[in-house]
Amino acid sequence: MSTATKVKKPTKIKLQPLGDRVVVEREESEEKTAGGIVLPDTAKNKPARGTVVSVGDGKLLDDGTRGKLQVKVGDRVLFTSYAGDEFRIGDQELLLMREDDILAVIE
Repeated sequence: MSTATKVKKPTKIKLQPLGDRVVVEREESEEKTAGGIVLPDTAKNKPARGTVVSVGDGKLLDDGTRGKLQVKVGDRVLFTSYAGDEFRIGDQELLLMREDDILAVIE
């Protein structure tokens, strides 16, 4: 008997955030501790790292122009643990957050 593995299908929906908002796909949490203990889903901490999937067109400034965002699609970022709003599109779990919630770009 063979076991089937779940294959992550790419999302066909194009999501364009507004203003200074950014869509981030959170990284998978660790399955095991450094000592080799397997963690159940309820004991896992949600990682505060992810990859930018989509960006808005920038914050509207007082003079009516748009400020350029500091992150771009594909950047790996570090963000606050309570940042953004979680939502699902198909099998993909995403976060919608303001650029201000992003703390750093991981290089």
